[in-house]
Amino acid sequence: MTYDAPARRRLAWPSEAPTMTLQGAALQNYNNELVMYIEELCQKRGELYQQIQQEEEEKERLQGEVRQLTEKLTCVDESLQLKIASLNDLDRTIAETEAAYLKILESSQTLLNVLKREAGNLAKATASEQKSSGGKES
Repeated sequence: MTYDAPARRRLAWPSEAPTMTLQGAALQNYNNELVMYIEELCQKRGELYQQIQQEEEEKERLQGEVRQLTEKLTCVDESLQLKIASLNDLDRTIAETEAAYLKILESSQTLLNVLKREAGNLAKATASEQKSSGGKES
């Protein structure tokens, strides 16, 4: 019979055992750090999401204000245009009225001059008639 030697298993040398333990500890540390950084990133994401929500709400509020102000500006602009048109109409009416008034003044002055002249002529005619009739009244 032949004797077969048992298969040799590699035995861990005492110096290799701490290396395995150190590697396991390092792996655990890496895992802990990864989890910590992932949690930190998730927290930052949550904070950023909150900021985005707040800014979107602010944006909507500001857009609403812009809409309201735009509508108000449109109303004020339309009112202003109507008032400017009315002012222009009044200016034109005043200018036309003043021009007509000046013509009336000129006509009144002319009429007054004519009346004075005629009154003077009438007074002369009456005075010369009285002289020629000898001052007698009829």
